[in-house]
Amino acid sequence: MTASSKTPADLPLDGVRVLDFAQFLAGPYAAMRLADLGADVIKVERPKGGDLCRSLAVNDQWLDGDSLLFHSINRNKRSFAADLKNPEDLERVKALIATADVMIHNFRPGVMERIGLGHEVVAGLNPGLVYAAVSGYGTSGPWREKPGQDLLAQSLSGITWLQGNAADGPVPVGFALLDIATAQNLVQGILAALLRRGRTGKGGLLEVDLMSSGMDLQFEQLTCFFNGDKRQPARSEISNANVYGAAPYGIYATRDGHLAVAMTPLARLAELFDLPALRAFDQSEALKRANEIKPLLQARIAEKTTADWLAVLEPTDVWCAEILDWPALADSAGFAALDILQTIRNAAGSETVMVKSPMRFDGQRPASARGAPALGADTETILNELGLG
Repeated sequence: MTASSKTPADLPLDGVRVLDFAQFLAGPYAAMRLADLGADVIKVERPKGGDLCRSLAVNDQWLDGDSLLFHSINRNKRSFAADLKNPEDLERVKALIATADVMIHNFRPGVMERIGLGHEVVAGLNPGLVYAAVSGYGTSGPWREKPGQDLLAQSLSGITWLQGNAADGPVPVGFALLDIATAQNLVQGILAALLRRGRTGKGGLLEVDLMSSGMDLQFEQLTCFFNGDKRQPARSEISNANVYGAAPYGIYATRDGHLAVAMTPLARLAELFDLPALRAFDQSEALKRANEIKPLLQARIAEKTTADWLAVLEPTDVWCAEILDWPALADSAGFAALDILQTIRNAAGSETVMVKSPMRFDGQRPASARGAPALGADTETILNELGLG
């Protein structure tokens, strides 16, 4: 859990300034990823309360007066306190915008325009700026005013009908899937826009939204749907893992745990599982007759332990894996080899263990020990940098 030995000057985005006006998850997560890559990220917050995420605790965990969630997605940033409805503060923010390379916000459509920081105004202040806006459902249409929240977007996207088994109701993904996917799309778009600016000198407007990210995540399934009979695909009665996944694709209970089995020819499974009944099914029926095939596999797999089956299947290159919970994962040698954890130290001296960037540069993961900023902690320093102190 040691920090990388790289200095900010070694990282790809050294010298890039990012203004993070966003709150909650998708926008701040994207800005944090840019900070991981070496950018100077300045979080612009309300003087009273700051980012609403400071008061939104997950698992009732707090650190130095702010939620642990806030700390987890705002590390390695500076905080600039400004009331955007105050004319004097707004002018200071405009001066800050003039020095920036990227600006991120996730206000609902129309809010930044009413404040006086819409794209057209900002482009006049800084033609080279990449203006990145995050919304729930895009900027037009009947859903534009709906709350851009992960569970709500999952519910509208069709994703909740892909998890669970056939008898279950809708099952959401158990983490903020669309927020994270949208943040990743935002980062990709920002980096592409910066490359274009390197050629043309011009910035531009980048827009991403949770619903479009949900469609993109389902591109494989939606391609099947729109090029098929356009009926909702049925989930398997047991061991569902992909609505278009042929048997054996799924998770099965063993005598002492669970085993995931991916794409494998039925004839091969009949041999390895010593299950002659599978030979009655032609490979072309593996999807259509999955609800007949999977119960046969489940009954056989339940007879032995997970380790027993891994000892049989892994040497033959069958795609399979044990199912780990977090404690088991944390104790595994594979997890240790990832070197994915780091210790963050906040200004108050508190320490927090967090996940590092998933990327490596020159063999090392970018990491910084600097935690999330206290609200407005860097306002005076930044004003002095602007010559406004």
